[in-house]
Amino acid sequence: MRGRWTLAILGIVLVVAGGLLAYVTQTAGGIRIEDVRFKGAKGNTMSALLYIPANATPQLPAPGILAVHGYINSRETQDGFAIEFARRGYVVLALDQTGHGYSDPPSFANGFGGPDGLAYLRSLDFVDKDNIGLEGHSMGGWTVLAAAAAMPNDYKSMVLEGSSTGKPFAAEGTTTWPRNAALVFAQYEEFSALMWGVDLARDVTQSQKLWGLFGANAAIEPGKVYGDPAAGTARVLYTPAMTHPAEHISHEAIGYGLDWFARTLKGGTPRPVDDQIWFRKEIGTLIALIGFVMLVIGTFDGLLEAPMFSRLRLPAVADGTMPPHAAAAGRRWTAAFILSAFIPALTYYPAFALGGTFVTPSAFLPQGITNQILVWAIINGLITLALMRFAPKRASRGGLIGQSIVIAVASIVVGYAALWLADLAFKIDFRFWIVALKLMSAKQFLIFLIYLIPFTVFFVVALHVLHRNFSTMDAPRGALYLTNILALTLGFIVLLVLQYGTLWLTGKLFNPIPDSGFVPLSTIVAIQFVPLLAIVAVIATFTWRRTGSSLPGALIAGLFVTWYVVAGTATQAAF
Repeated sequence: MRGRWTLAILGIVLVVAGGLLAYVTQTAGGIRIEDVRFKGAKGNTMSALLYIPANATPQLPAPGILAVHGYINSRETQDGFAIEFARRGYVVLALDQTGHGYSDPPSFANGFGGPDGLAYLRSLDFVDKDNIGLEGHSMGGWTVLAAAAAMPNDYKSMVLEGSSTGKPFAAEGTTTWPRNAALVFAQYEEFSALMWGVDLARDVTQSQKLWGLFGANAAIEPGKVYGDPAAGTARVLYTPAMTHPAEHISHEAIGYGLDWFARTLKGGTPRPVDDQIWFRKEIGTLIALIGFVMLVIGTFDGLLEAPMFSRLRLPAVADGTMPPHAAAAGRRWTAAFILSAFIPALTYYPAFALGGTFVTPSAFLPQGITNQILVWAIINGLITLALMRFAPKRASRGGLIGQSIVIAVASIVVGYAALWLADLAFKIDFRFWIVALKLMSAKQFLIFLIYLIPFTVFFVVALHVLHRNFSTMDAPRGALYLTNILALTLGFIVLLVLQYGTLWLTGKLFNPIPDSGFVPLSTIVAIQFVPLLAIVAVIATFTWRRTGSSLPGALIAGLFVTWYVVAGTATQAAF
């Protein structure tokens, strides 16, 4: 049979090309990037990426900036800020909060890791300890505020992106604390009530809590500097027209941070605010992510030629060993498509509310967001099982379990090795915006084993029914891929269009569960479901067309999605 390694080779090419583009971007001008681990005050291990510009030396220390991501993100999420700060001569410590990335759990502990991060940054002999800035997005803002509270004389200014002082997690802001604070708060923020006690983000200028920070008794004027930078009492508010997760992938939002630190820190390298190259890295890591998917399915395709996987290969219909497939048709097809696409979206918020309320993090199930996704998967798996009898019957191919497990594990291991090598060579993960595939720490691998079986069982059930309803060998290839992608993602696409359309028109998300605080965060998490489930559909369709079985694709999907979720979220319980 003809060789089928072409797709895998193309995947490798894309990983290397994307990795090179990302690396060249983030090291422009002689910037060095180091993956650092250090001990916190309580003996906990903290993780960060350290960006060192060429101008930073022990003989001529450079200003430093502690940059921190938001909840259920990681140190690379702030790479746009980190790259541009470093290009302007700042040493940047891009921190993994506690319980995130490679920093020890639990999350929320030890001031989210902020005091430990600031102490480490100040310990570096090439950092000017009199010119240190703090920057944080969302919960990263509370992280840097915790650092400012613990070490009030050890920083000079800060930028809060989509964050706030005061309850629930930070000290109350006053006219003198924190020092020289800039606030970037988007007009379409999903967390306006949580952050500044206003129903609509566009009304943040009227927030009484914000007035206390600015020392004002009337609406805050965006762009106007209040207070005195020399005295450390300067305040400014920026209100760009974007959403909360857009703030860390925005030239405008990053530009506000660049401008503020140029005003309040000394020793940087002047560059125009609009001179930004960071987005090239996002494109590079996106290319690498696409290459990863191609490498995984290409590896599967190549391994399928090996004699040990001969029983997995698709038999020919004509020789009588493979019965022709029947799929849903007419109204039955329409009903199956509507149910497949929209039941997962309709159950999404209730499942997350149930998971958040009743499946709280514990030593056995230590990740809160993963628990919520797990509850969603269990509910939809049970619904799919109940509806399975209405799907067209199809003869099963027996004796494939062992070979399917081996080829699925091998395909994912090759993809994991590619990510490990990309991290080693280019200091990147595979990502775009909030979609990120990361290497797992040793603790995360153990957590991965906990969640792997239930997530895999879900995909075994869901993809089996998906193929029974829609997949036939006679279907045009493009139409089949599109059908399966939309069957898994269309409901979430519609949900997000409705949510963000409502946000754009009214200034707030609609809440299908009254008195629930889960909606803003759950809606942002739902954004990731679209690309993630689209990748699952591609993998499932590709492997089914090669084998006539849903099992190999379901096993690959279970491994991939469990890895993605566990490595990319927060661990709330000590493990």
